Amino acid sequence: MSTASKASNDASDPSEETEIVPGGPRHVAIIMDGNGRWATQRGRPRLFGHHAGARRVREVVEACPCFGVEYLTIFAFSTENWKRTQVEVAGLMSLFRRYITKETRTLRDFGARVRFIGDRVKLDKKLIRLMNELEEATAHNDKVNLTIALNYGGRDEVARATQRLAQDVADGKLDPASVDEETLPRYLDTYVLPDPDLVIRTSGEARISNFLLWQSAYAEYEFIDTLWPDFTRDEFGRLCAAYGDRDRRFGAVKT
Repeated sequence: MSTASKASNDASDPSEETEIVPGGPRHVAIIMDGNGRWATQRGRPRLFGHHAGARRVREVVEACPCFGVEYLTIFAFSTENWKRTQVEVAGLMSLFRRYITKETRTLRDFGARVRFIGDRVKLDKKLIRLMNELEEATAHNDKVNLTIALNYGGRDEVARATQRLAQDVADGKLDPASVDEETLPRYLDTYVLPDPDLVIRTSGEARISNFLLWQSAYAEYEFIDTLWPDFTRDEFGRLCAAYGDRDRRFGAVKT
């Protein structure tokens, strides 16, 4: 058994000291998929699964320091999710408001710093206010950096970043001849975050669904069959340990 897997089995208290596997991922991004199917399997409405998935987030956040994960980014709602039924979308927006209201103190006291990425324009004013308040309440924390992608799409993010970059060129603040692959990231929603080392998608689907397209160019991927509400701390630890065994060359060849 790997060190991380053993640690996650032995430590029932998320705050308990756990041996960290050398070479583990610093930044993990998760596409939390499978809530609807989890609920359907139980004969319940899809929103029941979303509520179960929201509860799972806390366990994973609390496990991050145990496995050496400093940054966790979760995909909560995509720019394409507006295509779902009005009932489901309204239910999700209500869930986000309730989650933030309920978890603000817990996240603050645990030491998590929370950020939101995505286009906030389409979100309702109450939700935006709660998002801002959560970011402010946790701004000085550093135990784990939790980023929640809400109304987020990778293509939309790049388009918005390009607009801002183009405006700076038009305003004379940026020389177009100086624009290179190091320039655009400064305009992305994630400009203060390191690129993800490991991207996990639950539920058995093997696609990236427009998530962190620029940032994940050299990320390692794990597509697992587990539905998000069933994703456990132990499985998280196993995936972090497995990451340490990967040979990351970033396009180079080791001699």
